[in-house]
Amino acid sequence: MPKILKVSLSDQQRAELRRWLTRRDLPRFERLRLDAVRLLDRGMTASEAAGLLECDVTTVRGAVHRFESGGLAALAEAPRAGRHPRITAADRQAVAALLDAAADEGRTWTASAVAQWLLAERGVEVSAAWLTELLRRDGFRWKRTRDSLRHKADPALQQAARAQLEGARLHGWRPTRARGT
Repeated sequence: MPKILKVSLSDQQRAELRRWLTRRDLPRFERLRLDAVRLLDRGMTASEAAGLLECDVTTVRGAVHRFESGGLAALAEAPRAGRHPRITAADRQAVAALLDAAADEGRTWTASAVAQWLLAERGVEVSAAWLTELLRRDGFRWKRTRDSLRHKADPALQQAARAQLEGARLHGWRPTRARGT
């Protein structure tokens, strides 16, 4: 039978745990580990916490062992393998501000134009396809623009042109037969 795990946090650790859990940018599994420790501190067993968090008991036990070995700091996400992203959160915020300001002015941007702007203004090289994906993740939507002069049309001139066309219509006009039939 597995050992019954218990966690007892100090008041300072509880306050720090609450502060971490209120962060909006907290990764999913880091939040899961923090919640597991919080629930065990409240007196739940590992299996009860796992049922409430909808995960396996081994996940809860792993979180507790990480906490026991390194405290709350050990529950944070470990660095991921691979290269760091070329475009940072600050760059994405700059692009968002640019697109919001352009929308207020009625100006449209293509993904390749935004990628060129990023390279010129911020020194970040990113492909238009990846930038499109990042903008979609950030909640931006795109729509194909249409060239139209409809908003500049004068209704009085349109009405005069329609009247002129009505007067120029040929009444009784029929198409002629094709030659040779």
